[in-house]
Amino acid sequence: MTLTFAEPSSDKAVLEEGAAFSPKFDANGLVTAVVQDAHDGAILMLAHMNAEALSLTVETGIAHYWSRSRGKIWKKGESSGNLQTVTEILTDCDQDAILLKVTVAGHDATCHTGRRSCFYRAVQVENGAAQLKSVDETRHFDPAKVYSK
Repeated sequence: MTLTFAEPSSDKAVLEEGAAFSPKFDANGLVTAVVQDAHDGAILMLAHMNAEALSLTVETGIAHYWSRSRGKIWKKGESSGNLQTVTEILTDCDQDAILLKVTVAGHDATCHTGRRSCFYRAVQVENGAAQLKSVDETRHFDPAKVYSK
């Protein structure tokens, strides 16, 4: 069964205060999903969901996303074992972004690089140029081994 979502209302009050869940998908049929650790609030990743991925996530309680690079639905953690179990789904005021609060199984890592979070580099200015500096070098798994399946 695929859930259906209400059409976004043009009435701002209905959209922002009403009870209808009406995600505002962009021209490519996607809505942005921010993924947060349910226990400590760390931001783990950012992804995109189409209506099918969002529906699967709501129905199963396991995070599903739309892979823009592969052009298909992806169940997060299916190959790595780091499944994301959704504890809460929130939407922003105009319903064009989703926040998933999750617990992560397996290695408690979300990033395909083996790190806990995809946000592992900070922007810093050195000699007038923006540079990236790693703020997390801890690898929870070896990506070459996990993704060679």
